[in-house]
Amino acid sequence: MSIRITGLLARQIGGGLPVVRRRFTRYARPQRDSINLLFLTHAAVAPAINFALRFSTRPNVSETFIPNERTRVVREPHRGAYDRETIDKILDEGFVCHIGFVVDGQPFVIPTMYARVGDAIYFHGSAVSRMLRGASTGIAVCVTVTLADGLVLARSVFNHSMNYRSVVALGKAVLVDTPAEKIEALHAFTEKILPGRWNDARRPSEKELKATSILRLALTEVSAKMRSGPVEDDAEDYALPVWAGIVPLRLIAGAPMRDERCDPAIPVPDYAAEYRR
Repeated sequence: MSIRITGLLARQIGGGLPVVRRRFTRYARPQRDSINLLFLTHAAVAPAINFALRFSTRPNVSETFIPNERTRVVREPHRGAYDRETIDKILDEGFVCHIGFVVDGQPFVIPTMYARVGDAIYFHGSAVSRMLRGASTGIAVCVTVTLADGLVLARSVFNHSMNYRSVVALGKAVLVDTPAEKIEALHAFTEKILPGRWNDARRPSEKELKATSILRLALTEVSAKMRSGPVEDDAEDYALPVWAGIVPLRLIAGAPMRDERCDPAIPVPDYAAEYRR
């Protein structure tokens, strides 16, 4: 039995309150049955928010998701992956997920931002959203994330393809109702957009927290599917006088553009000016 420690590293600024620098997760042997530590976070333009480090005794998490009838990759099974390292990397690199669900017999698929925190993913939106009204009651959802890595141009139209990485997660999303977990999820969203932004921007007000619904989906039924590598043509087509190859695709960041109402005296933060994918 080990203890998983999930929390926020902080550093002192000028002898004042500690400022959150980054998330961390580490494993340690328990020294006693329960341990409670508290970190205090601070922003210059918002009230301080207390963050509790969460210590939970639990068995070591398996490094592989066991596929079942719902998650096993059937077509091109050699492209399937079920290890946590591969799945977590895809989830952490993506920005947008698509959530599929059914309300009153009508299927919907809605794109939204998400963030992974440990063994769960969070997504949020307006409290009046149809998706959140349904999913908060424990509705079954299917969450997908896809990263496009390249266009595969074969000699025949039939064999054209795409290099990609994708994740499909199934389960029941539940509504997050504790302020501490809401803050943790919003911190993850903010840092996913741009690491370092949480310490600069105003923190959510109590009114904003109440107006924001956040859903959590435990990562229990998950699989990944990927394609990489060169063109795969039929043997007789390799002699055709047609160009074939890969057109790589990647998401890149451009130069920051200042908001028209942003004080020109405020410098562009390093995390924005130097952001790279």
